[in-house]
Amino acid sequence: MSEQMVSRIRMNGKVPGRDAGIEVRKTLCAICNPFSHCGIDAYVKDGAVVKVEGSKGHPHSQGTLCSKGSASRQYIYHKDRIRTPLVRRGERGSGEFEAVSWEEALNTIAEKLLKIKEETGPESVAFFAGYTKWMRPFLKRLAHSFGSPNYCTESSTCFQATAMAVKLNYGYFGPPDIPNAKCLLVWSTNPFHSNTSAVRRLLDARERGLKIIEVGPLNTPLTRHADIHLRIRPGTSGALALGMAQVIIEESLYDREFVGNVTHGFEEYRNYVKEFTPEVTEDITGVSADLIVAAARLYAGTKPAAMMNSASPTVHHTNGLQNHRALTALVGLTGNFDVKGGNYVAPPTWLYVPAGVVTREFAFEQSRPWEQMAPRVGQDRYPVWCKLVEEAQAMHLPFQIRSGKPYPIRALLGFGMRYRMWPGSDSMLESLKKLDFLVNVDFFMTETARLSDVVLPACTSFERSELKFWVENYVMWTQPVIEPLWESRSDADIIFDLGRRIARDDELMQKGYEASIDWILEPSGLTLAELKKHPAGLALKDVKMGPYRKYEKNGFPTPSKKMEFSSTILKEAGLDPLPRYREPNLSPRSTPEVAKKFPLILTTGARLPMYQHSRTFRLGWTRSLRPDASVDIHPKDASARGISNGDWVSLSTPRGSLKVRANLTEIVPPGVANIYHAWPEADVNLLIEPDYLDPISGFPGFKSLLCEVSKDEG
Repeated sequence: MSEQMVSRIRMNGKVPGRDAGIEVRKTLCAICNPFSHCGIDAYVKDGAVVKVEGSKGHPHSQGTLCSKGSASRQYIYHKDRIRTPLVRRGERGSGEFEAVSWEEALNTIAEKLLKIKEETGPESVAFFAGYTKWMRPFLKRLAHSFGSPNYCTESSTCFQATAMAVKLNYGYFGPPDIPNAKCLLVWSTNPFHSNTSAVRRLLDARERGLKIIEVGPLNTPLTRHADIHLRIRPGTSGALALGMAQVIIEESLYDREFVGNVTHGFEEYRNYVKEFTPEVTEDITGVSADLIVAAARLYAGTKPAAMMNSASPTVHHTNGLQNHRALTALVGLTGNFDVKGGNYVAPPTWLYVPAGVVTREFAFEQSRPWEQMAPRVGQDRYPVWCKLVEEAQAMHLPFQIRSGKPYPIRALLGFGMRYRMWPGSDSMLESLKKLDFLVNVDFFMTETARLSDVVLPACTSFERSELKFWVENYVMWTQPVIEPLWESRSDADIIFDLGRRIARDDELMQKGYEASIDWILEPSGLTLAELKKHPAGLALKDVKMGPYRKYEKNGFPTPSKKMEFSSTILKEAGLDPLPRYREPNLSPRSTPEVAKKFPLILTTGARLPMYQHSRTFRLGWTRSLRPDASVDIHPKDASARGISNGDWVSLSTPRGSLKVRANLTEIVPPGVANIYHAWPEADVNLLIEPDYLDPISGFPGFKSLLCEVSKDEG
């Protein structure tokens, strides 16, 4: 074979080498959550990415790449990418924009925000971070240095309510130590779709004998690996947890030493859970009493045991925060808190990820004490949120924009903001229209960007640098594998450029991005200069993870210094201190009159493996895997309604209806309808009232309400 033919084969096959002109450059896929970012080998030719593969030597992802990461080239080079800064010239929402220079766009934003600050105070400007999360510490600092307390994020519907629940119980919490666990209680999470890099470790542990209990209304890829599946009615996690606790306490399977020495309110809790006998719990949850008893015995009797739950499914209910308190209380009840093979507590190093070294992330973020700023959005409505969460509650934004109380919100600076994230998304849309000034930074011209006064083009993770830690004690300072396309810029560069204009007293903001990273890293002993020498990442050496049972020396970071079955904070706020179970506000039991017309339980927001919120719906590869918006219904429910697979149907709630396809599947149990979120053509959040919220956390009840599915005759 001639050298010319070999060269042609190499080029056609995108094989790196000097003759093909292809170079492999290391980066990461940052499209999903910070715990799952995968290492990527980007094949670059003539300044363009021609292929992506998983980095085989990466300690976290080990060469794997899901469908979303595999479609990265379609994401990078998509025709909808915003190419230049834009300023609105037509009516808001008209889509009429004029391309301007970065200097003009940034100056326009600065002038508007400083004018509003002068007229009605810095609190009149809100700052919002959506996806991805990597820019959040910088945006929060910008907000506080500007003087606004109103930094908020999409975590107002994701993660923070679970964080609140465990802070109320323990003060802190930890992920499951899967490699050392003998039993894993998996509660309403599907790692095969949402945390793919964890699946290999989970299945390896399963082969070593790990027992798995799965809880949740849906069948998932994990279900066939589970020893027990507790298929609950949506919204009843709290009742199931209390029922399991009743068995554990009644049969003396709880950890007497832990409970006796380091807990608060156990007797009060014990007396309450007596109500939740297996038979009563079966009646509430739909799970058989025998299975409840078997699961309680397996979890409590197998040591060590760990609990795995997701960021939001258990708290996306109008009773969600107390539900999550009830289920995480099982960890302490069984003595599996902060032990090897249980839920081990390790403080986060950077962006939620523990990697065994200390940084100054939180000191960097909070550049101004809360006491020096006005009350946050939602502070009057959700005081416990503001006591436990270091940001404003974004779910309250539309209400305060409309009411102007206790003060007006006149402007919003958003990064990756999507108004369809809110329940009653049309209400949030109308609220945004009332703002004096709206800015959105994004990759694509989204619905929210079209509403904005100024739109700024961000670049992807392939075109920027960012700091990334992994739980395997691994760190990487990514370097752009290609130049930013068109006139796009890194979110961090945009934030620091704005900081130089609107936060002139902030010394670190004036010094810039890389100087700030070095300041954040200082306690770790790492520097950017050193990290830049290792473009594929650096294994951290001599890292000492914290000891087990840290509470024995330091107590718990709760008011009582103990694990609290009965919450001191909730009691002081005039709320029920126990993890008391209440029915969802809309359910067959709480609103039987509504259920007569809307007899199915609607659960929303689960994730398909190829979609990440709204972003990958626009990609040809991922969209082709399920092109039409659809609702999952059980074949029995479909048959009763004369519905066949693929039929167009009307999915309706008391608030409205959507036209979608019917997907007949036993993934859902009879009596339940499930629709995945973020479909561009079927915004399910339109079907949910804006105030359908948990009264303590403010989280929306996305996963338990009532609906009907009927054949569409139109």
